[in-house]
Amino acid sequence: MSKRKEITSYFQPKKKQTTTCEDEEPSAASIEITGDGVEPLIFGGINNNSEQHPQNPEIVNEGIDSENTDEIIDFNSLIRDPGLRKQIETYHPNKKDLIRRAYIDLGPYQPVQVYPFSGPEHHPRRFQKSWFDKFPWLEYSPEKDAAYCFYCFLFAKNPLGRCGSNTFTVKGFKSWRKVNKGKDCAFRCHVEKGDGSNSAHNFATKCYYNLKNQPCHLEKIVEKQSAEEIKRNRMRLKTSIDAIKWLTFQACAFRGHDESYNSKNQGNFLDMLKLLASYNPQVEERRAHLK
Repeated sequence: MSKRKEITSYFQPKKKQTTTCEDEEPSAASIEITGDGVEPLIFGGINNNSEQHPQNPEIVNEGIDSENTDEIIDFNSLIRDPGLRKQIETYHPNKKDLIRRAYIDLGPYQPVQVYPFSGPEHHPRRFQKSWFDKFPWLEYSPEKDAAYCFYCFLFAKNPLGRCGSNTFTVKGFKSWRKVNKGKDCAFRCHVEKGDGSNSAHNFATKCYYNLKNQPCHLEKIVEKQSAEEIKRNRMRLKTSIDAIKWLTFQACAFRGHDESYNSKNQGNFLDMLKLLASYNPQVEERRAHLK
């Protein structure tokens, strides 16, 4: 008579019987025949003759300087001529702000020289020095005999693909006859091109002044004040700890009978703080707040 099974046995997982055989050959279902003289490919295994490709290849963006970001930049070797210098977008992203600050410290490249004539022979024209005073963002390239925009060079994005979108950043402007045209002045059109106050040039101008005046930003001021406050508090705490340690080692009482500010004898602890404060103006300043 068969042995009765308990009801719980029907809910228990069945044990799998695993057999291992070293001499067992792979089944035909796991072998792909690739032809005569070719080693079969076994699914689920690794083919020793197969090429192993890197799983995470390093991606290098075209047009971006991929050199080591820890390399020290020699700002004295930066090219000033706007017609020969590298564009900001070609630098590594971690270096862009450093390069921008270096160029901001140098300022726009505005050489004063005898500018060459260009244009038709019957009416040649050339760059004018007075344009630097009217347009402080203006730069001149002696090598290209062309004008550029300093603000757009620092903060303009890649060319938009429209005609003339990179004239003042990459190609350079040299149609001098279009400058002295009143409202149609080429330089004024560059500033107001697009949405006027929201033009690409005005956006680059805002970015320029924001980066230039970064030490005056509210976040920087608050951070600086917080650091100074921490330093003063640490000095106050250190002075109090030194006074407590000395009184403890000498087994002296801390408090006095009258610790009011006008008291002649405020106790050992407060009198010790007065003594230490007389040698350190920062401690005296902090002690004055306790009045």
